[in-house]
Amino acid sequence: MSSALLRHPRLITLEGGEGAGKTTAINAARDYLRGLGHEVVLTREPGGTPLAERIRGLVLKPDEEIAAEPLSAEAELLLVFAARAQHVRRVIQPALQRGAFVLSDRFTDSSYAYQGGGRGLDAHWIADLERRAVGLLPGLTLLLDVDVAIGRARANGRDLWPDRIESEQDDFFQRVRAVFRERATQDPQRFAVIDASQAQPAVAAAVAAAVAQRLQQGGLA
Repeated sequence: MSSALLRHPRLITLEGGEGAGKTTAINAARDYLRGLGHEVVLTREPGGTPLAERIRGLVLKPDEEIAAEPLSAEAELLLVFAARAQHVRRVIQPALQRGAFVLSDRFTDSSYAYQGGGRGLDAHWIADLERRAVGLLPGLTLLLDVDVAIGRARANGRDLWPDRIESEQDDFFQRVRAVFRERATQDPQRFAVIDASQAQPAVAAAVAAAVAQRLQQGGLA
């Protein structure tokens, strides 16, 4: 894959910390686009293909053997990018090439936030992996922004068995949120920041409005 990043207008990603409500948001975006007659492919990261889902299991829900040998931050990052490279080639690119919209629950911004901000890995290394293994930028990234305490309370009420990322401490998620917000500030043409502290219907309406606005501006043509 080329080392240049191609911003694709029909690739829409949803980002945010734990408990931000990405499921509500992605469903709202899907329903809006399908209502206009577009083909929409829903997918997620890590994952999206059978192999990438197996890698997801290593990253998020390690088996007994892996639990006895915890993943280093560097191994976690490389596994996530291995899954993403497979995901891009097997799911995202074919869907975009046939004219579909792709809605992905997380994409490369999560690596900057979680492995960069949360784990403290070098953002330049992440950027190099992004260029070499991914090559794509979303045309629109919906950032579901919510206070860490609110998001974690929601996640704790939902997940009886937190995965290895969800089990991190508050300071980890504060760093994650800070990187997401910084990236949104640095690239306002790509990001739409949604106040995810609102009730689900309000979040869904804000997401649909952000997608509609971008379509009207010609940014998702």
